[in-house]
Amino acid sequence: MNDRFSRACRREPVDRTPLWTMRQAGRYLPEYRAVRQQVDFLTLCKTPELAVEVSLQPLRRFPLDASIIFSDILLPLEALGCRMTFNPGPKLVEPVRTRAQVDALDRRPAAEVTPFVAEAVRLLRRELDGRTPVIGFCGAPFTLAAYLVQGEGKEGFGALKTMLYREPATLEHLLERLTDAMIDYLRLQIAAGAQAVQIFDSWAGLLAPAHYVPFALRWVQALVAGVADLGVPVIYFVNGSPHLLEHAATSGADVLGVCWRTPLDVVAARVGPGIALQGNLDPHALFATPEEVSRLALDVLKRVAGRPGHIMNLGHGILPETPIASVEALVAAVQTATTRTTDERLPACTP
Repeated sequence: MNDRFSRACRREPVDRTPLWTMRQAGRYLPEYRAVRQQVDFLTLCKTPELAVEVSLQPLRRFPLDASIIFSDILLPLEALGCRMTFNPGPKLVEPVRTRAQVDALDRRPAAEVTPFVAEAVRLLRRELDGRTPVIGFCGAPFTLAAYLVQGEGKEGFGALKTMLYREPATLEHLLERLTDAMIDYLRLQIAAGAQAVQIFDSWAGLLAPAHYVPFALRWVQALVAGVADLGVPVIYFVNGSPHLLEHAATSGADVLGVCWRTPLDVVAARVGPGIALQGNLDPHALFATPEEVSRLALDVLKRVAGRPGHIMNLGHGILPETPIASVEALVAAVQTATTRTTDERLPACTP
């Protein structure tokens, strides 16, 4: 069994640094595009056999150390009665902007509304048969609220920020409802066989620390606590977070996923040794030559060389136009540089 990823999550010794990439199943792969020509996005997500197929595609090309189930963070919102479309991005049929609308959210069990996700996790776990761990995931409550209140992805999420200042109690009530729903959703995936879960807080970086703690971190802490008894590693990824790192490290998660904006050695110094780190190569670095990709990957690795608990990843999702050769260069660089015996270590980065 390949437990390299799971051991790194727990800051245990590994034979080499594990690697996976956010959005590793997606539009940069020609085989994924071929599937998408046949079905729309929601059909792909809601058909377990297809979701498993595209989840496996990157593992057939690259020797990655984890597989993440193919889905979307907004799908479990249907458990609250929220209807949405994807054309191409997500759009809520009716944004949630009043206390009455929050009160009207009628949460049904995740097993009833998103059984296809659980089935996809079960099928993927069976297909991989221990060769690669399976990661489940959800959106963080604040990030989900951003989409629910705004109604779509929009720079700045002005409607959400307006609610925060005008009706903070309404926003807190919405965040509470979302936290309960996401605990249920993650527990469903773990029961189906997910061996780790990641919480995506894609929009928490919009908040100043004074607002991040009560409107984002507090609810992530509750979410992590809500699955703690199941014993699987939890990764908390916060995008745009240089000003939030010390706070984010107190989420209770085993691993802090880091965006590319802060060098990883600086992150390590700021958060201390008690949490594993994931990241953090800039996704745009993969548009460089393969030689430069290798150099940049080595720079990330050297910054945390010798620190227990590093999972190599990008600082955000892989981009659709990413060349396959660059991903191959990244994989080769990580494998070559970090494969070691117990006594071997990658040289640390010099200041």
